[in-house]
Amino acid sequence: MRLLLIRHGQTPNNVVGALDTAFPGAGLTPLGQAQASAAPGAPAGARVAGVYASALVRTQLTATPLARATGCDVSVVPGLEEIAAAELEMRSDDEAVRAYAGCVGDWVCGDLDRRMPGGGSGHEFLARYDAAVRALAERHGRDDTVAIFSHGAAIRAYTALRAGLAPEVAADLHIMNTGMAVLE
Repeated sequence: MRLLLIRHGQTPNNVVGALDTAFPGAGLTPLGQAQASAAPGAPAGARVAGVYASALVRTQLTATPLARATGCDVSVVPGLEEIAAAELEMRSDDEAVRAYAGCVGDWVCGDLDRRMPGGGSGHEFLARYDAAVRALAERHGRDDTVAIFSHGAAIRAYTALRAGLAPEVAADLHIMNTGMAVLE
């Protein structure tokens, strides 16, 4: 199965740098809506067999144009959510952002035991995301391409860990709004 892991469009909280990871999450800015409108071009000619999103509203809004273009429904799949900021939720100060990014960075470099302040470990994140991807693999054939609309830190961490990227490469991963990682 080919996974197109696509980050949601821009939100108001992205603009101010707030760690917005809780349900239901923010909607999209006008730029985020424009980014979502461009999403049907992301598969570059591949036939998309399914369109999936996390439970956070921004992923569903971003997925809708691709779903319409492919004739699929947007199916919400538990487990595709962002890495929970826990005690850092909705903070945008440098200390909080560094703590969040540092924790995720340690995970992608192999320290899955580290816990987000007041939250879960890398092992817990990976188990949750793996379960969601496994559920999709059970629905689709080996040659299917599926689009998964998810979140920046989750996509970076999952891609780094499951693609087996070297720590120095993984630490520099970035994904812009509606950017995409492809895993096969």
